Amino acid sequence: MICWINPFTGLAGDMLLGALLDAGAPLEQVRASIGATGLTGWELDAEKVTVHGLTATSARVRVTDTATERRAAELLELAASARPEPVATLSTAALTAIARAEGRLHGTDPAEVHLHELGGHDALVDIVGVAAALHALGVTEVVCAPLPLGTGRVRAGHGLLPCPAPATLELLTGATVTGTDLRGETVTPTGAALLRAAGTRYGPPPTMTPVATGYGAGTRVLADRPNVVAVTLGRPLTPTGADHTAVEAVVTLETNLDDVTGEVLAHVIARALEEGALDSWTTPAVMKKGRPAQVLHVLARPEATERLRELMLAETGTLGVRQSVQTRAAVHRTMRGVEIDGVPVRVKQGPFGAKAEHDDTATASRLTGLPLRVVAERARRLAEQEHPDPPMEKGGTP
Repeated sequence: MICWINPFTGLAGDMLLGALLDAGAPLEQVRASIGATGLTGWELDAEKVTVHGLTATSARVRVTDTATERRAAELLELAASARPEPVATLSTAALTAIARAEGRLHGTDPAEVHLHELGGHDALVDIVGVAAALHALGVTEVVCAPLPLGTGRVRAGHGLLPCPAPATLELLTGATVTGTDLRGETVTPTGAALLRAAGTRYGPPPTMTPVATGYGAGTRVLADRPNVVAVTLGRPLTPTGADHTAVEAVVTLETNLDDVTGEVLAHVIARALEEGALDSWTTPAVMKKGRPAQVLHVLARPEATERLRELMLAETGTLGVRQSVQTRAAVHRTMRGVEIDGVPVRVKQGPFGAKAEHDDTATASRLTGLPLRVVAERARRLAEQEHPDPPMEKGGTP
Protein backbone atom coordinates (compact mmCIF):
# COMPACT_ATOMS: atom_id res chain seq x y z
CA MET A 1 0.00 0.00 0.00
CA ILE A 2 1.20 3.51 -0.84
CA CYS A 3 0.56 6.39 1.57
CA TRP A 4 0.60 9.87 0.03
CA ILE A 5 0.70 12.70 2.57
CA ASN A 6 -0.60 16.18 1.80
CA PRO A 7 0.61 18.48 4.64
CA PHE A 8 -1.74 21.35 3.78
CA THR A 9 -0.75 23.48 6.77
CA GLY A 10 2.19 21.47 8.08
CA LEU A 11 2.85 18.20 9.85
CA ALA A 12 3.09 16.99 13.43
CA GLY A 13 3.18 13.49 14.85
CA ASP A 14 -0.32 13.69 16.34
CA MET A 15 -1.75 15.07 13.09
CA LEU A 16 -0.27 12.20 11.07
CA LEU A 17 -1.53 9.68 13.61
CA GLY A 18 -5.02 11.19 13.47
CA ALA A 19 -5.04 11.05 9.66
CA LEU A 20 -3.98 7.38 9.61
CA LEU A 21 -6.66 6.50 12.16
CA ASP A 22 -9.18 8.43 10.07
CA ALA A 23 -8.08 6.43 7.01
CA GLY A 24 -8.85 3.15 8.75
CA ALA A 25 -5.98 2.17 11.04
CA PRO A 26 -7.52 0.19 13.95
CA LEU A 27 -7.24 2.18 17.18
CA GLU A 28 -7.05 -0.91 19.43
CA GLN A 29 -4.18 -2.34 17.40
CA VAL A 30 -2.32 0.96 17.66
CA ARG A 31 -2.91 1.06 21.44
CA ALA A 32 -1.63 -2.50 21.77
CA SER A 33 1.63 -1.65 19.99
CA ILE A 34 2.17 1.34 22.27
CA GLY A 35 1.30 -0.74 25.34
CA ALA A 36 3.96 -3.29 24.41
CA THR A 37 6.65 -0.66 25.05
CA GLY A 38 5.91 -0.81 28.80
CA LEU A 39 5.06 2.88 28.90
CA THR A 40 2.52 3.68 31.64
CA GLY A 41 0.37 6.66 32.50
CA TRP A 42 -1.10 7.41 29.09
CA GLU A 43 -4.38 7.22 27.17
CA LEU A 44 -4.93 7.54 23.42
CA ASP A 45 -8.32 8.47 21.97
CA ALA A 46 -9.47 9.34 18.46
CA GLU A 47 -12.09 12.08 18.40
CA LYS A 48 -14.00 13.37 15.38
CA VAL A 49 -13.81 17.14 15.03
CA THR A 50 -15.02 19.63 12.43
CA VAL A 51 -12.52 22.24 11.29
CA HIS A 52 -13.73 24.93 8.88
CA GLY A 53 -16.46 22.55 7.69
CA LEU A 54 -14.07 19.60 7.22
CA THR A 55 -14.47 16.49 9.38
CA ALA A 56 -11.16 15.15 10.68
CA THR A 57 -9.82 12.92 13.44
CA SER A 58 -7.91 14.35 16.37
CA ALA A 59 -5.50 11.94 18.07
CA ARG A 60 -5.73 12.95 21.74
CA VAL A 61 -2.98 11.78 24.10
CA ARG A 62 -3.69 12.22 27.80
CA VAL A 63 -0.88 11.58 30.27
CA THR A 64 -0.55 11.45 34.03
CA ASP A 65 3.24 11.66 33.91
CA THR A 66 3.97 15.30 33.17
CA ALA A 67 7.76 14.91 32.77
CA THR A 68 8.87 16.36 29.45
CA GLU A 69 12.62 15.72 29.69
CA ARG A 70 14.21 12.29 29.33
CA ARG A 71 17.40 10.85 27.96
CA ALA A 72 17.01 9.64 24.40
CA ALA A 73 18.35 6.26 25.50
CA GLU A 74 15.32 5.79 27.78
CA LEU A 75 12.87 6.40 24.97
CA LEU A 76 14.84 4.17 22.59
CA GLU A 77 14.71 1.32 25.08
CA LEU A 78 10.94 1.65 25.37
CA ALA A 79 10.43 1.96 21.60
CA ALA A 80 12.53 -1.15 20.97
CA SER A 81 9.93 -3.18 22.90
CA ALA A 82 7.04 -2.15 20.64
CA ARG A 83 5.35 -4.97 18.77
CA PRO A 84 5.19 -6.23 16.10
CA GLU A 85 8.88 -5.94 15.21
CA PRO A 86 8.46 -3.58 12.20
CA VAL A 87 6.79 -1.07 14.53
CA ALA A 88 9.81 -1.14 16.84
CA THR A 89 12.17 -0.75 13.87
CA LEU A 90 10.47 2.38 12.51
CA SER A 91 9.98 3.87 15.99
CA THR A 92 13.61 3.46 17.00
CA ALA A 93 14.73 4.84 13.62
CA ALA A 94 12.68 7.99 14.23
CA LEU A 95 13.99 8.43 17.76
CA THR A 96 17.56 7.75 16.64
CA ALA A 97 17.20 10.46 13.99
CA ILE A 98 16.00 12.90 16.67
CA ALA A 99 18.85 11.99 19.02
CA ARG A 100 21.45 12.40 16.26
CA ALA A 101 20.00 15.78 15.24
CA GLU A 102 19.99 17.07 18.82
CA GLY A 103 23.45 15.63 19.48
CA ARG A 104 24.90 17.36 16.43
CA LEU A 105 23.29 20.69 17.33
CA HIS A 106 24.44 20.62 20.96
CA GLY A 107 27.79 18.84 20.50
CA THR A 108 26.63 15.86 22.58
CA ASP A 109 26.87 12.12 22.14
CA PRO A 110 23.43 11.07 20.78
CA ALA A 111 23.24 8.34 23.45
CA GLU A 112 23.53 11.01 26.17
CA VAL A 113 21.17 13.57 24.65
CA HIS A 114 18.48 14.88 26.97
CA LEU A 115 15.28 15.55 25.05
CA HIS A 116 13.24 18.44 26.35
CA GLU A 117 9.87 18.94 24.61
CA LEU A 118 10.39 15.60 22.82
CA GLY A 119 11.04 13.66 26.02
CA GLY A 120 7.43 13.40 27.16
CA HIS A 121 4.96 10.52 26.98
CA ASP A 122 3.04 12.11 24.14
CA ALA A 123 6.05 12.17 21.79
CA LEU A 124 6.65 8.43 22.26
CA VAL A 125 2.94 7.68 21.87
CA ASP A 126 2.81 9.67 18.62
CA ILE A 127 5.92 7.99 17.18
CA VAL A 128 5.00 4.41 18.07
CA GLY A 129 1.37 5.11 17.19
CA VAL A 130 2.23 6.28 13.66
CA ALA A 131 4.57 3.32 13.15
CA ALA A 132 1.83 0.95 14.30
CA ALA A 133 -0.80 2.59 12.09
CA LEU A 134 1.42 2.38 8.99
CA HIS A 135 2.08 -1.28 9.72
CA ALA A 136 -1.60 -2.07 10.33
CA LEU A 137 -2.56 -0.43 7.03
CA GLY A 138 0.06 -2.41 5.13
CA VAL A 139 1.93 0.70 3.98
CA THR A 140 5.19 -0.13 2.19
CA GLU A 141 5.86 3.25 0.55
CA VAL A 142 5.39 6.80 1.85
CA VAL A 143 5.28 9.83 -0.47
CA CYS A 144 4.80 13.39 0.76
CA ALA A 145 4.03 16.71 -0.93
CA PRO A 146 6.49 19.56 -0.17
CA LEU A 147 6.38 20.54 3.50
CA PRO A 148 5.31 24.14 4.22
CA LEU A 149 7.67 25.88 6.64
CA GLY A 150 6.45 28.71 8.86
CA THR A 151 8.22 31.86 9.99
CA GLY A 152 8.69 33.71 13.26
CA ARG A 153 9.91 32.23 16.54
CA VAL A 154 9.11 29.27 18.77
CA ARG A 155 9.78 28.89 22.50
CA ALA A 156 11.83 25.82 23.41
CA GLY A 157 13.76 24.51 26.39
CA HIS A 158 16.76 26.63 25.40
CA GLY A 159 14.72 29.82 24.92
CA LEU A 160 13.34 31.49 21.80
CA LEU A 161 14.40 29.84 18.56
CA PRO A 162 13.74 30.78 14.93
CA CYS A 163 11.13 28.91 12.91
CA PRO A 164 11.72 26.35 11.62
CA ALA A 165 13.47 25.10 14.76
CA PRO A 166 17.10 24.00 14.23
CA ALA A 167 16.30 20.38 15.10
CA THR A 168 13.49 20.32 12.55
CA LEU A 169 15.76 21.71 9.82
CA GLU A 170 18.40 19.11 10.66
CA LEU A 171 15.82 16.32 10.38
CA LEU A 172 14.52 17.71 7.08
CA THR A 173 17.89 17.31 5.34
CA GLY A 174 17.10 15.80 1.94
CA ALA A 175 13.36 16.55 2.17
CA THR A 176 11.44 18.89 -0.13
CA VAL A 177 10.11 22.05 1.55
CA THR A 178 8.38 25.25 0.53
CA GLY A 179 7.56 28.57 2.15
CA THR A 180 4.18 29.50 3.61
CA ASP A 181 2.46 32.60 4.93
CA LEU A 182 1.83 30.89 8.27
CA ARG A 183 3.76 32.03 11.32
CA GLY A 184 5.07 29.68 13.97
CA GLU A 185 6.00 26.02 13.92
CA THR A 186 4.29 24.21 11.04
CA VAL A 187 6.49 21.10 10.96
CA THR A 188 7.54 19.52 14.26
CA PRO A 189 10.69 17.48 14.88
CA THR A 190 8.51 14.44 15.56
CA GLY A 191 6.75 14.77 12.20
CA ALA A 192 10.05 15.30 10.36
CA ALA A 193 11.68 12.32 12.11
CA LEU A 194 8.80 10.00 11.22
CA LEU A 195 9.04 10.96 7.55
CA ARG A 196 12.79 10.35 7.60
CA ALA A 197 12.46 6.99 9.33
CA ALA A 198 9.79 5.86 6.86
CA GLY A 199 12.11 6.45 3.90
CA THR A 200 9.75 9.08 2.53
CA ARG A 201 10.20 10.47 -0.95
CA TYR A 202 8.71 13.81 -1.95
CA GLY A 203 6.54 14.80 -4.86
CA PRO A 204 3.02 14.75 -6.31
CA PRO A 205 0.65 11.80 -5.84
CA PRO A 206 2.25 8.70 -7.34
CA THR A 207 0.46 6.54 -9.88
CA MET A 208 -1.89 4.40 -7.79
CA THR A 209 -5.51 3.45 -7.24
CA PRO A 210 -6.83 5.40 -4.19
CA VAL A 211 -8.70 3.26 -1.66
CA ALA A 212 -9.06 5.56 1.38
CA THR A 213 -8.38 9.12 2.52
CA GLY A 214 -8.09 10.35 6.08
CA TYR A 215 -7.72 13.77 7.71
CA GLY A 216 -5.82 14.45 10.92
CA ALA A 217 -6.48 17.64 12.88
CA GLY A 218 -3.86 19.66 14.70
CA THR A 219 -4.45 21.49 17.96
CA ARG A 220 -3.68 24.92 16.52
CA VAL A 221 -6.71 26.93 15.32
CA LEU A 222 -6.20 28.90 12.11
CA ALA A 223 -8.49 31.77 11.14
CA ASP A 224 -8.78 31.11 7.42
CA ARG A 225 -8.12 27.41 6.76
CA PRO A 226 -8.45 23.97 8.36
CA ASN A 227 -5.31 22.94 10.22
CA VAL A 228 -5.24 19.38 8.93
CA VAL A 229 -3.00 16.90 7.17
CA ALA A 230 -4.50 14.53 4.61
CA VAL A 231 -3.30 11.02 3.82
CA THR A 232 -4.43 9.02 0.81
CA LEU A 233 -3.90 5.28 0.72
CA GLY A 234 -3.59 3.67 -2.68
CA ARG A 235 -2.71 0.41 -4.32
CA PRO A 236 0.15 0.53 -6.84
CA LEU A 237 -0.79 -0.34 -10.39
CA THR A 238 -0.90 -4.09 -10.77
CA PRO A 239 2.10 -5.14 -12.84
CA THR A 240 1.08 -6.90 -16.02
CA GLY A 241 2.88 -9.64 -17.89
CA ALA A 242 5.79 -11.87 -16.97
CA ASP A 243 8.24 -8.96 -17.07
CA HIS A 244 6.68 -7.34 -13.94
CA THR A 245 5.86 -4.06 -15.66
CA ALA A 246 2.95 -1.68 -15.75
CA VAL A 247 2.33 0.41 -18.86
CA GLU A 248 1.47 4.10 -18.51
CA ALA A 249 1.32 7.20 -20.69
CA VAL A 250 4.14 9.74 -20.38
CA VAL A 251 5.09 12.98 -22.12
CA THR A 252 8.58 13.98 -23.26
CA LEU A 253 9.33 17.71 -23.43
CA GLU A 254 12.40 18.84 -25.39
CA THR A 255 14.10 22.07 -26.42
CA ASN A 256 17.42 22.87 -28.17
CA LEU A 257 19.67 25.32 -26.34
CA ASP A 258 22.88 26.90 -27.65
CA ASP A 259 23.06 29.95 -25.39
CA VAL A 260 22.50 28.53 -21.89
CA THR A 261 25.30 27.81 -19.43
CA GLY A 262 25.91 24.52 -17.70
CA GLU A 263 24.96 26.10 -14.37
CA VAL A 264 21.54 27.07 -15.72
CA LEU A 265 20.98 23.61 -17.21
CA ALA A 266 21.82 21.95 -13.87
CA HIS A 267 19.42 24.33 -12.11
CA VAL A 268 16.57 23.59 -14.54
CA ILE A 269 17.04 19.83 -14.24
CA ALA A 270 16.94 20.06 -10.44
CA ARG A 271 13.84 22.29 -10.53
CA ALA A 272 12.08 19.95 -12.97
CA LEU A 273 12.62 16.98 -10.65
CA GLU A 274 11.38 19.02 -7.68
CA GLU A 275 8.24 19.91 -9.66
CA GLY A 276 7.37 16.28 -10.35
CA ALA A 277 9.30 15.29 -13.47
CA LEU A 278 9.95 11.57 -13.75
CA ASP A 279 13.40 12.29 -15.16
CA SER A 280 15.37 15.09 -16.80
CA TRP A 281 18.65 15.08 -18.73
CA THR A 282 20.59 16.70 -21.56
CA THR A 283 22.23 15.36 -24.72
CA PRO A 284 24.87 17.16 -26.80
CA ALA A 285 23.95 18.39 -30.29
CA VAL A 286 25.35 20.47 -33.15
CA MET A 287 22.98 23.14 -34.44
CA LYS A 288 23.03 25.47 -37.43
CA LYS A 289 26.31 27.21 -38.28
CA GLY A 290 28.14 24.45 -36.39
CA ARG A 291 27.13 25.75 -32.98
CA PRO A 292 27.55 23.26 -30.10
CA ALA A 293 24.36 22.94 -28.09
CA GLN A 294 22.44 20.83 -25.58
CA VAL A 295 18.99 19.28 -25.93
CA LEU A 296 17.12 19.53 -22.64
CA HIS A 297 14.72 16.62 -22.06
CA VAL A 298 12.03 16.40 -19.37
CA LEU A 299 9.98 13.23 -18.88
CA ALA A 300 6.64 13.72 -17.13
CA ARG A 301 3.21 12.30 -16.51
CA PRO A 302 0.46 14.07 -18.49
CA GLU A 303 -0.92 15.96 -15.47
CA ALA A 304 2.47 17.61 -14.83
CA THR A 305 3.16 18.63 -18.42
CA GLU A 306 1.87 22.21 -18.35
CA ARG A 307 3.78 23.38 -15.28
CA LEU A 308 7.00 21.70 -16.45
CA ARG A 309 6.70 23.27 -19.91
CA GLU A 310 6.25 26.69 -18.30
CA LEU A 311 9.27 26.02 -16.11
CA MET A 312 11.44 25.22 -19.14
CA LEU A 313 10.29 28.35 -20.96
CA ALA A 314 10.81 30.65 -17.99
CA GLU A 315 14.19 29.30 -16.84
CA THR A 316 15.92 28.86 -20.20
CA GLY A 317 14.41 31.66 -22.28
CA THR A 318 13.82 29.24 -25.14
CA LEU A 319 11.25 30.21 -27.76
CA GLY A 320 9.65 26.78 -28.04
CA VAL A 321 9.27 23.36 -26.43
CA ARG A 322 8.51 20.18 -28.38
CA GLN A 323 6.08 17.73 -26.85
CA SER A 324 5.49 14.06 -27.64
CA VAL A 325 3.23 11.50 -25.99
CA GLN A 326 4.70 8.05 -25.42
CA THR A 327 4.12 4.97 -23.31
CA ARG A 328 6.58 3.44 -20.88
CA ALA A 329 6.71 0.07 -19.17
CA ALA A 330 7.56 0.81 -15.53
CA VAL A 331 8.97 -1.96 -13.35
CA HIS A 332 7.19 -2.30 -10.03
CA ARG A 333 9.34 -0.99 -7.18
CA THR A 334 9.07 0.01 -3.51
CA MET A 335 11.16 2.20 -1.21
CA ARG A 336 12.43 0.40 1.89
CA GLY A 337 14.03 1.86 5.00
CA VAL A 338 17.01 0.17 6.69
CA GLU A 339 19.64 1.31 9.18
CA ILE A 340 23.43 1.21 8.92
CA ASP A 341 24.90 1.59 12.42
CA GLY A 342 21.81 3.55 13.42
CA VAL A 343 21.71 5.83 10.36
CA PRO A 344 18.53 5.54 8.21
CA VAL A 345 19.14 4.62 4.56
CA ARG A 346 16.44 4.33 1.91
CA VAL A 347 16.70 1.46 -0.55
CA LYS A 348 14.78 1.24 -3.82
CA GLN A 349 13.78 -2.38 -4.36
CA GLY A 350 12.34 -4.07 -7.43
CA PRO A 351 11.77 -7.67 -8.51
CA PHE A 352 15.33 -8.00 -9.83
CA GLY A 353 17.36 -6.35 -7.09
CA ALA A 354 17.79 -3.35 -4.82
CA LYS A 355 19.86 -0.16 -4.74
CA ALA A 356 20.47 2.25 -1.88
CA GLU A 357 19.75 5.96 -2.39
CA HIS A 358 23.07 7.71 -2.99
CA ASP A 359 22.35 10.77 -0.81
CA ASP A 360 21.50 8.52 2.14
CA THR A 361 24.55 6.31 1.65
CA ALA A 362 26.77 9.40 1.46
CA THR A 363 25.30 10.69 4.73
CA ALA A 364 25.70 7.30 6.41
CA SER A 365 29.27 7.01 5.13
CA ARG A 366 30.12 10.41 6.60
CA LEU A 367 28.49 9.67 9.97
CA THR A 368 29.78 6.12 10.41
CA GLY A 369 33.17 6.41 8.78
CA LEU A 370 32.45 3.40 6.55
CA PRO A 371 33.38 3.52 2.86
CA LEU A 372 30.50 4.53 0.60
CA ARG A 373 30.52 1.24 -1.31
CA VAL A 374 30.38 -0.73 1.97
CA VAL A 375 27.35 1.26 3.15
CA ALA A 376 25.57 0.76 -0.19
CA GLU A 377 26.21 -2.98 -0.23
CA ARG A 378 25.16 -3.48 3.41
CA ALA A 379 21.97 -1.49 2.84
CA ARG A 380 21.13 -3.53 -0.26
CA ARG A 381 21.63 -6.81 1.55
CA LEU A 382 19.57 -5.70 4.56
CA ALA A 383 16.67 -4.64 2.33
CA GLU A 384 16.69 -7.92 0.44
CA GLN A 385 16.90 -9.94 3.68
CA GLU A 386 14.11 -8.04 5.44
CA HIS A 387 11.82 -7.66 2.41
CA PRO A 388 12.50 -10.41 -0.12
CA ASP A 389 10.39 -9.87 -3.21
CA PRO A 390 8.71 -13.19 -4.12
CA PRO A 391 8.67 -14.33 -7.74
CA MET A 392 5.76 -12.89 -9.71
CA GLU A 393 3.57 -14.91 -11.96
CA LYS A 394 2.03 -13.57 -15.12
CA GLY A 395 -0.79 -11.19 -14.28
CA GLY A 396 -0.07 -11.40 -10.55
CA THR A 397 1.03 -8.96 -7.91
CA PRO A 398 4.22 -9.07 -5.85
